[in-house]
Amino acid sequence: MPTTRDSTKASDLTTLMNVGRAVAGYLQRAGITEVHQLAGRDPVDIYDNICTVDGRRHDPCLLDTIMSAVDQANGNPARPWWSYTPTRKQMLGENHR
Repeated sequence: MPTTRDSTKASDLTTLMNVGRAVAGYLQRAGITEVHQLAGRDPVDIYDNICTVDGRRHDPCLLDTIMSAVDQANGNPARPWWSYTPTRKQMLGENHR
């Protein structure tokens, strides 16, 4: 059962656009519990870490969501996660999984 402290951490992450409880849970499994921990990070590294911890490749839309969260944590305006899809596809190739 989550403690009050855990709930506070999750709600800090959920202040970001596109980050709800489920995505906050993924980020927490990668050791990210607060927004400031996303700033300056490589979203691909975070995504790969989550996939390693979970023992499976997640849908690449999770990477788009992480890209949006990192961008917002870096002080940029909030944008929908799907606006990062073309960048991810160009960066990693259409078939990256």
